[in-house]
Amino acid sequence: MTIQEQYKKWQENTLKKSLDKFKERRERFETSAGIEVPRVALPKNDDKEYESKLGFPGEYPFTRGVQPTMYRSRFWTMRQYAGFSTAEESNKRYRYLLGQGQTGLSVAFDLPTQIGYDADDPIAQGEVGKVGVSISSIKDMEQLFDQIPLEKVSTSMTINAPAGVLLAMYIAVAKRQGADMKQLRGTIQNDILKEYVARGTYIFPPQPSMRLITDIFQFCSKEVPFWNTISISGYHIREAGSTSSQEVAFTLANGIAYVEAALKAGLNVDDFAGQLSFFFNAHNNFLEEVAKFRAARRLWARIMRERFKAQKPSSWQLRFHTQTAGSTLTAQQPENNVVRVTIQALSAVLGGTQSLHTNSMDEALWLPTEKSVRVALRTQQIIAYESGVADSIDPLAGSYLIEHLTDEIEKGAQEYIAKIDEMGGAMQAIERGYMQNEIQNAAYAAQQAIEKKEQVIVGVNQFTTDDALTLERLKVDTSIELGQREKLKKLRENRDQGKVERLRGRLIAAAQGTENLMPLFIECVENDMTLGEVCNTLRGIWGEYVAEGF
Repeated sequence: MTIQEQYKKWQENTLKKSLDKFKERRERFETSAGIEVPRVALPKNDDKEYESKLGFPGEYPFTRGVQPTMYRSRFWTMRQYAGFSTAEESNKRYRYLLGQGQTGLSVAFDLPTQIGYDADDPIAQGEVGKVGVSISSIKDMEQLFDQIPLEKVSTSMTINAPAGVLLAMYIAVAKRQGADMKQLRGTIQNDILKEYVARGTYIFPPQPSMRLITDIFQFCSKEVPFWNTISISGYHIREAGSTSSQEVAFTLANGIAYVEAALKAGLNVDDFAGQLSFFFNAHNNFLEEVAKFRAARRLWARIMRERFKAQKPSSWQLRFHTQTAGSTLTAQQPENNVVRVTIQALSAVLGGTQSLHTNSMDEALWLPTEKSVRVALRTQQIIAYESGVADSIDPLAGSYLIEHLTDEIEKGAQEYIAKIDEMGGAMQAIERGYMQNEIQNAAYAAQQAIEKKEQVIVGVNQFTTDDALTLERLKVDTSIELGQREKLKKLRENRDQGKVERLRGRLIAAAQGTENLMPLFIECVENDMTLGEVCNTLRGIWGEYVAEGF
């Protein structure tokens, strides 16, 4: 079949179904000179490998995008990762961003919340509200989303070890708003394996952690079907110093482990695979990054169809969120970060991302101000509405260099995955320190290149100035910790303590057994049991993970 015949078949089947649901933004897309921009550009001559390596948007192997019309129908979701201080302060920021045209929320939690401690726990002292919002109870979650209808927004929550408890709070708040659980949309990161590899905000040992993840898969597949139950993260792997091939390989190897755990728990692959999502980094090497996203999409499609025998096309799709690279931001000449972020964001769009967060210019120095966040959001909006790159699907496809880089990244990732398979899978590779050592070696090599000036960082190792820093600074009020403690004191005084104790007893029994914990988490938080109380109860049963030196 010729490429033109394949194209006609795609138009009559896949494209027509999509257009019936989602019309394109305009009837005709054209350049400023009036030249029509084709929906999808094709090679003029037949290519034997075209169908197997590129195909068409919305069709296997999804190299050219997971949706048939991509951004011609709808732009990517524009999220700005935000959260600081109290729920009240963060709520103001969210409402401000929604008012500025943001189309989805992305919640950053403070460190105590990320590792399952309440704001009044001694271990939380000095960290409450510092790197994200402090959430200890359903009261905080209610305030966080005050006047924000959860049935109408898409919310991403960067939370891992206690993800089930935070999702339970979100669901409970949505129920109080009168929302239908089955209409809720969003994502929880819920990716514990990368915490063991690269980030460190784990609580429990691997086995119970994997149980929590599969419980969420099972619960959401029935009760919250539009919720992405995991965001398998390469972002933090790249931030720790990995190469692009390592980012793809280790992320997909972790994804394989989650699929295997779910299958072992008795789930059918096509019942949960469509709710898996991914989270990638957009780094500085523009063309490599575009190729990386395309390679990851193609490789995952093959893994799901050939390795796991998934039958639904939605199970083969790698849908992903992208964040620009925090590790590339510089405290020196911070205005330069606007340019870095623009290049990185453009690579994500040309690579076919489903949602995007753009970092603010001042994040290497402190929490971003409203002005710097607005500039970051405007960066996405300018790419969407002014650049024209969203008018055609996979516009760089067919570039000799892009296709070469796509093939090479896929090949490098496949080699890593094969090595991990030989070790017994991602968990065994992590326990042996294999992934960690590979990332550390790559990070060391990158730092050496910077120090030797083989890699130029503008404003850091070349083109430096002695200009004084003049940016506005956002300060977090240190008194918020006292306020959070007082809230928790009142909550505990006014709740039904007898019911809380009975729920704790049920939680202990459930953790020792095999029942799905999500319904019980929802009941616990609805009755004012705090995040720390739930997590400490589980700590008492499962213990805590302690990383070994490698």
